[in-house]
Amino acid sequence: MASSIWSWLALAFAALLLPAVGTVLWLLRQRGGLRRQVPALAHDAEALNDRLWSLADSEERYRSLIEAQGDLIVRRDGARVVYANRAYAALFGAGEQDLVGSEMLLPQLASRPVLLLEGGARSFDECLATYEGERWISWVETAVPGPGGRTLIQRVGRDISARIASEDALVEARARAEAANEAKSRFLATVSHEFRTPLNGILGMADLLTDTGPDAEQATYVAALRTSGEALLALVDDILDFAKVEAGKLELVEEPFDMVQLVETVAELMAPRAQAKGLELAAHIAPALPARLVGDRDRLRQVLLNLVGNAVKFTEAGGVGLSLARVGERLEITVADTGPGIPADRLDVIFGEFEQLDHGGAAGQAGTGLGLAIVRRLARLMGGEVRAESRFGEGATFRVTLPLVAALDAPEARIPHWSQHHVLLVSPAPFAVRFLAETIRATGASVSIAGTAEVARAKLAGDNPVTAVLVDHALGDAPAKELAAAAAAAGIRACLILLSPHARRQFGSPQEAGFSGFLIKPVRTRSLYERLGSGLETGPSVVDEPAARAATQARLPGAGLTVLVAEDNEINALLAMRTLERCGCTAIWARDGREALRRVEASFAGAAQPLALALLDVRMPMMTGLDCARAIRALEKRLGRAAMLPLVAVTANVSAADRAAAFAAGMDDCLAKPLEREALLRWLERLSQSAAGSLSA
Repeated sequence: MASSIWSWLALAFAALLLPAVGTVLWLLRQRGGLRRQVPALAHDAEALNDRLWSLADSEERYRSLIEAQGDLIVRRDGARVVYANRAYAALFGAGEQDLVGSEMLLPQLASRPVLLLEGGARSFDECLATYEGERWISWVETAVPGPGGRTLIQRVGRDISARIASEDALVEARARAEAANEAKSRFLATVSHEFRTPLNGILGMADLLTDTGPDAEQATYVAALRTSGEALLALVDDILDFAKVEAGKLELVEEPFDMVQLVETVAELMAPRAQAKGLELAAHIAPALPARLVGDRDRLRQVLLNLVGNAVKFTEAGGVGLSLARVGERLEITVADTGPGIPADRLDVIFGEFEQLDHGGAAGQAGTGLGLAIVRRLARLMGGEVRAESRFGEGATFRVTLPLVAALDAPEARIPHWSQHHVLLVSPAPFAVRFLAETIRATGASVSIAGTAEVARAKLAGDNPVTAVLVDHALGDAPAKELAAAAAAAGIRACLILLSPHARRQFGSPQEAGFSGFLIKPVRTRSLYERLGSGLETGPSVVDEPAARAATQARLPGAGLTVLVAEDNEINALLAMRTLERCGCTAIWARDGREALRRVEASFAGAAQPLALALLDVRMPMMTGLDCARAIRALEKRLGRAAMLPLVAVTANVSAADRAAAFAAGMDDCLAKPLEREALLRWLERLSQSAAGSLSA
């Protein structure tokens, strides 16, 4: 029994001991395994620690880099700051940790519009009142993920105060430059007026003095006076025009104008200067060119005057030719001369500012060296170009191409049909004879050219019968008259002589010299067709010159017209009045705008002779010409007058703005000083025709 108990106890103890022993043995085995893993774990822990240090170092380097760049970084959860770097905190004069958890904001002083970037980011600039003063910050704002799935707003900014200061300085400098430019423009306008006013008197009085019939010595002095005045006026014009072009103040107009009249007027204006040097000046417009074009007439006139004036100035013998033709869709202006020419390496340089050529004998020519520079700038402003062609010692040719189109109301050219006629041209001139030949050939007539009297006589005696002869007085007085006699002997009824204005005064009666008539050089196309056509159709015209002069007096353009001259400058007033009186007008002088207004009121009330025209100087004391025009228009409206008094502004400044101001004040036209006789004559002729009932004013 006892042994059984002990056996059972032994079994029970064994049953309890065996699991414990197994556990101990398992633990012992695990311990061994752990001992074997300790080195590997220690190595892994060391590697992990190294990685943490590397990450910390990399983060520090990144943070240092960001701080070194000076970027401002802030993250907010709503309004609360969750992160701010040192640069951003410095705006508050605080540390980074002082801002975290706060809702601190800097006062905004100014801002610029927000720009949306790709990806939903925004960019904007704002001026903030910071601890260090006003600062302009350029921000880029984006949404970034935060802890717990929240979205944070991150702003990265950069201080752009220096750039804004530079921009402000630039804006201020530009404003100062524009103000200075405006002041310069006002100064130029004032200088232009002050220069032109006395020059108007000088040149106008020289014209009037010439008409009084001075003796030879006096005429020489008057010519020198006029030449000096014109030279001074040209210098002033060049300087003022160049300043306007350079400042961008020159405005172009697009309006129809008579191209033929413009070219012929320029040629006639420059002809006396050329003829005084013994030069020929001729102009030609291709028959296919429309008579009316659309563009800026005044600027094109300036281009022509500069080119022709330059050619005349540097040409000592021969002549200058001005021609216009259509080349493709563009107008081509050609000015050629027989001067000394231009070296090849200077053909482009001469268009620079203040550039002049030294031509030896022509050296020392007066001028600013701005004429060709102005031509190039004006040509480019009108959408065209200018170029020079020359061989040194063989003259020069300037070509200007402009995109001018024909006016819608351009009339068709009236060219006579002379296909049955043969015209002989006798002239030693290099350009006029060629231009006349082209003009006559356009009628269908055949043309022969002779450079000497001997060649002309041979052609008159040739097999091809000549029906008309044009003789240039440049051949000489005696040879020209001998050719007229030879033409008459050959039974030719149409024989015209070409005379310069100066030669016309000395030549005497062309009819007495054997000619059927005469043409003044440079020859107008219309005059050529009329005079030559008259001779071809009806034979020689015998003119009673005294009777013709009497008829001319009766047909003065201003006969019977009363014109008011409102001008504060006595010399200019005298010049205008004498010019009007020579045109047959009755001129009344008003010294200022108020007196002019009183004169007009008296005319409207019937207390004085009715006025046909009023010339109002823009700048007058008491009341300006513009204010006077406004008052006159208001008076007419108040009185209910159906016919308005024509008002013409007279000013030294004829820019687009000046013309616009004149028209806005009620003026009908705007004329420049020195007062152009041709422009004034056109007004008088228009008013005379209106008074006669043949043309509506």
